[in-house]
Order: sequence, then structure tokens, then C-alpha cells
Amino acid sequence: MQPTKSMFLAISSLFFSIGFLAIGYGMIMTFIGVFLKEQGTSDMVIGFINAAFFLGAMASSIFSQKIISTVGHIRSFVTFASLMVITFLMHSLFLNEFFWGILRLISGFAFYGLLIILESWLNEKSSNEQRGQILAIYTIIFYLATALGQLFLNIENDFRHMIFSIGAVLVLFSVIFIAMTKIKEPTIQPFERFSFPKLYNVVPLAVTGSFIGGFFVGGFFTMVPLYVLKVYDSKEVLSLFMMFTLLGGLIAQWPVGRLSDMYGRRKLIAFSGFFTALASLLFIIAPVNEFLVYLLGVILGVSIFCIYPLSLSRANDVIDENKDIVEISRALLFAYGAGSFCAPIVIGLGFDYLTPHAIFVMFTVLGIYLALYSLSRQRVADDDMSVYVQVPVASGAVMPEFDPRQDEEWVEEQQSNNE
Repeated sequence: MQPTKSMFLAISSLFFSIGFLAIGYGMIMTFIGVFLKEQGTSDMVIGFINAAFFLGAMASSIFSQKIISTVGHIRSFVTFASLMVITFLMHSLFLNEFFWGILRLISGFAFYGLLIILESWLNEKSSNEQRGQILAIYTIIFYLATALGQLFLNIENDFRHMIFSIGAVLVLFSVIFIAMTKIKEPTIQPFERFSFPKLYNVVPLAVTGSFIGGFFVGGFFTMVPLYVLKVYDSKEVLSLFMMFTLLGGLIAQWPVGRLSDMYGRRKLIAFSGFFTALASLLFIIAPVNEFLVYLLGVILGVSIFCIYPLSLSRANDVIDENKDIVEISRALLFAYGAGSFCAPIVIGLGFDYLTPHAIFVMFTVLGIYLALYSLSRQRVADDDMSVYVQVPVASGAVMPEFDPRQDEEWVEEQQSNNE
């Protein structure tokens, strides 16, 4: 069943809100490291400051639903959005690394709390038949808006501090659409915890892929901009590179999903790992050329942004029906966040103590490891396979409930369509 026009109108405010948030998210996420580098901050310190954002995101997945369930969605949205606006504006007051780390921690908590609110609303308004289409639209909007946010990096140096104000304005625009919505507030159930050692025994490849995928994506947003700026010394090149990489990730979702449905997640995760390693190696050995770096960005996006969705699909393939799929998926999302948290710290240390190429050396090693590890795992029988589902580049803790694969009829329909 296609989403009806009236249903689309009902949730259009959510999509507009998501779009404005994603523009601000993508813009500020990239800009923080670039701005700090311009101020002479060491790569290691930049890594720790950027990691604080993902630490806040992980804390949000644990604690924010208590706030939402207590005061409601709209009040919580206004609260979290206000925190983001405050942190954005306070960045421009003065530069202190420890202070900025705290601001990034708060903004990470607030941003992922906002995602939980928006995803739970979309989940509530989506029937089983419509959930797949709505999730696809959500993913496309998030990728495109995040890519659009990269173009703000071209603002002239005399107006650089305006980026924080622009980010605050974008968040406020998202508040307008939510404050005026007539959508009924859903109920958020308490999130159960899942033991990671137990989870690893059930779906080891999914856990490994989620963590490494998070490492790649977290490293891309926080530390790859520093590398590109070191090599090309051009904010225009940086903004276009980031945009092309995100567009590569978006374009890859459908063909990679179809191929994984045909040939299995194990092979596609291995392919993504090898592809990431190859792209990373080319960054190290290829000559400095603007056109080439854009092409390598597209290749990198094709590989790194598919690893987590493939890992999630692998978990859906191998989890028994008597397991709690939603909670296992939420645990994989937490592993993805843990990888994103570790990336800027480890890469920052590598930048300071090893080589500017340290990030792509790490990407190469992790890509090869993931590929070999994936090929060493047992193949899932065709009859036991689920279907691939696109997910946004950043997701809140409600995303597993929004996943249409929880509905067996939807899975069977998609499988018949792919045959």
C-alpha cells in the first residue's frame, strides 16, 4: 500500500523538521573540526572534542526517553532544540577546548533526542504497509539535507562565526514545524538493555560490522575534513568533497541493497570492506587532484555508508523468531555509536603522533579486516534471508521499531517483488 496523500500531509511537518535539522547537523559536524584547526588546536584535542558529540548521542539513547515520556514529545522537542541552539551560539562566545567539549556533549545528547522524537512520531503514523516507503523518504531527506549543509563551509572567513548562528536558525526552523503540528503524540516504551557478549555470540558479524561502520562514518564526519584541508588547503574543495561523498552513500543504497538480497550480506559486507580499503589506499598514493578527490569521495561514500545497514540486515537474517529483534537492533545501533565515538579519538592521536595519512591507514586496515572476517563467517541460507532496508546516516534509538522488517508480511511481499 502506498502512503496516502492525507497521510503525507499529516507527516510533512516531520519531514520539514528533519530536513532543517539534518542541514544544521551536517554543517556544524564538519565545521567544528575545520574551525578548531584554523585556531591552532591539535588534532588529538579536536578528536576528543568531536568524540564528545557521540558520547552525548550514546547517553541520549539511554536516558532521553525518560524525559520524553515524562513531559511529552512537543515539550521535549522544544527543550532539546533549545539546548542545541544554546550550544551553537555559545560556541561563538569564546574558544576553550574543554568548554567546547562540554558543548558538543550536550548537543549530541540533544540532537539524538530530537531524532528519537521524530522517529517515534513517524513510526506511530506509519502502518506496516507504509513504513518501508516512509523510511525510504526519511533516508533520502536526511542524506540530501546533510549533503546540502556542507555547502555552507564556503562562507568567507570574515563571516565564519555566522555558521554557528545559521545552525541555530536552522534548528529553530525545525521547531516551528513541530510546534504547529496537529499530530497526536505517541507513547514511548522503556528501552530494554541487551548484553553485548550475548549479542556477539548471536550475531558476531553484525556487531563487528556495526562498530566498524560507525568508526568509518564517525571518522568521515569529524576527521576526514581535517585531512582534506591539510592536503588541498581549500574550503571549497572540502565542501564539495563532503557533499559528493554523501551523495555517493545515498546513490549506493538501492543497488547495494538489491545485490545483498541476491547474493547475501556476508559477500556485500566483504565487498564494502575491500572497497573502503581500496578507496583509502588511493587517498594515500594518488596524486593531488581536485577531480580525483571528488571521485574518491563518491567511492568512499558508496562503501562506508552501506556497512551499517548491511550489518543490520545480517542480524535480521540470522536472529531466531523467539529473539527480541527490536532490542538486538537497538544494541547494534549502540555499537555503531560506540564506533563513531572511538573514531575521532583514535584518528586524532594518529594525526598528531604518526602521519596525516593515519586516518586512511586505519580505514585500510579495518576495511581489510572486516572483509576477511565477513568471508570467514557462515553463509545464511536463501530461505532464511530477510530484505535490505535503507537507514539514515544518523539514527535515534527508536529506529529499530520503525524498521519495516518487523512485519513478516511486508518482508514476504518485498521478497516476492525481488524475484
